[in-house]
Amino acid sequence: MARVLVVEDDQFVRSALIRHLTEAAHTVRSVGTALEALREVAQVGFDVVILDLGLPDLDGGEALKMLRGITDVPVIIATARDDEAEIVRLLNDGADDYLTKPFSVEHLSARMTAVLRRSRATAAGAEPPSRVIRVGGLSIDPLRRQAELDGAALDLTRREFDLLAFLAERPGVVVARRELLAEVWQQSYGDDQTIDVHLSWLRRKLGETAARPRYLHTLRGVGVKLEPPR
Repeated sequence: MARVLVVEDDQFVRSALIRHLTEAAHTVRSVGTALEALREVAQVGFDVVILDLGLPDLDGGEALKMLRGITDVPVIIATARDDEAEIVRLLNDGADDYLTKPFSVEHLSARMTAVLRRSRATAAGAEPPSRVIRVGGLSIDPLRRQAELDGAALDLTRREFDLLAFLAERPGVVVARRELLAEVWQQSYGDDQTIDVHLSWLRRKLGETAARPRYLHTLRGVGVKLEPPR
């Protein structure tokens, strides 16, 4: 059972989702606008948000960015838009999954189950390491999901932390981009832009650039590695 927020302005689609999710034993709340969604998320704890893009007051893509500013709750985009470039952009902006309408309730349930499984495993610190990971001045605690650089706390998004921790567990090892998509994003599809955007944000927070790397090194056509500064 999960606490689900459905953000959908089409009353017919909204009612159908509420009915089927409730029948599946989920606790469901629903709203029809982006601003209502932001208010609900700020006041009520949810396990997953199902977000339509065609909202009357604010585009769902902008709503997603605002949601990511206040919460790490998993977000599944559910929309009629099927442009691949937009899908990649939304995944880069923090969406956890993307469903194109029309879709079956079974399909939505399977995607929800996968997203919730990953989210709960992360929250529970599944198979936590026995010690904090240290690479040079980096200190990463996967169980508490905390990271420091030279003793100063790093303010990382959920995806940035997952990427940093995954690479730090393999210091000096070049990790292929396909492996990063599969293990960090839990996706079998995507392009290099998905990884490059997050690497750029992460580099900025580590005080480095692609031209002047300290910890994160990209090997063109091969992958990415993290190692202590020389």
